[in-house]
Amino acid sequence: MKKIYTDEQKRLILDRYWAGEKVSTISADTGIAKSTLYAWVKSSQKKNKAINMTDFRILRQRCETLEKMVEILQQSPCSVSAPLHERYKVIKDLSETYSINVLCQAMKVAKGSYYNHILRNANENTSYRRKKRELTPIIEQIFNESNQVFGARKINSVLRSRGFKVADKTVAAIMHENEWFSVRGGSKTIFEMNKQRKENILNQQFIANAPNEVWVGDITYFSANSTKYFICVIIDLFARKVIAHSISTSNSTHITKKTLKKAYQERAPKEGLIFHSDLGSNCTSRTFMSYCKTLGITQSFSRKGVPFDNSVMEAFFKTLKAEELYRNNYRSDREFREHIQKYIDFYNGQRPHQMNRYRTPNDAEASYYKKHAHNNENSSV
Repeated sequence: MKKIYTDEQKRLILDRYWAGEKVSTISADTGIAKSTLYAWVKSSQKKNKAINMTDFRILRQRCETLEKMVEILQQSPCSVSAPLHERYKVIKDLSETYSINVLCQAMKVAKGSYYNHILRNANENTSYRRKKRELTPIIEQIFNESNQVFGARKINSVLRSRGFKVADKTVAAIMHENEWFSVRGGSKTIFEMNKQRKENILNQQFIANAPNEVWVGDITYFSANSTKYFICVIIDLFARKVIAHSISTSNSTHITKKTLKKAYQERAPKEGLIFHSDLGSNCTSRTFMSYCKTLGITQSFSRKGVPFDNSVMEAFFKTLKAEELYRNNYRSDREFREHIQKYIDFYNGQRPHQMNRYRTPNDAEASYYKKHAHNNENSSV
């Protein structure tokens, strides 16, 4: 005769299963057929599925991962449908805050593809750049020896005669990067271009002997509350002090001009000021360049595709994001702007800077003016 089990008896038996005991063990112990036990388990799952600790930990980990992915997507300036190189940049920028695994999941990038991208760039940076550094002074010498007549092919023929094996396009790239153009190829056109040539005056020499000699500026962007903000910052190179900043939801010449105007009115620099920036349209527009001329400011420009030419600004923006932007969730536009202002005040007044011998920018600049005033008093006596 088939034995009938009460609901209470079934519950006690199922408790053993949910505690981790095997169906075969329970069947051997109770004499209940395995098929019957599996039917009870299935029925119980439909009514109220229990979750053991292992399941709970897995679900919690998934939840934490999804929360991080949401944070990443909120901070990302591009969507998951953006070109791959843009998503690679997001992963690299946020890699100090989130794991590569979570970043790749959020941006829908295969982890192996990202590591291949990093490795490929590293190899190019070591071999190709080393070769360029070796060839650049030699190409310059040959170019000048020819009275700037030789083009890339002729210069490469001279290089080969000296034992260098290099492609014409590599020589051409080096010449173009350094703006060494043969006078034979449209002399008049090149003459006109040289009038408007955007020179790199600093040439990665980020040293100033006094405040208001050299300013550097740039723009970065950051997304908060589904709003894309553009942050323009100008730094005085002498003490690495942030002297002006502006925040806008649009990127145009207006934000750059507005920030420069703030700095100029606040600092009232003497003649001879150099303002260094990248080749973005904000700083190369006719409006902005004319404004600089009216103020007597000489512009200096980074080379195209060489972020190291403005590394002071790159370093500041990296610090701003790591120490402020990536650490906070901003509830409003006002809160975002207030936090930026507070961080800049902290950066200038409380954060020691290596270039200032671990004094703050404010202290380093104050020390200069104090010493300068003391020397003037002594000279007048």
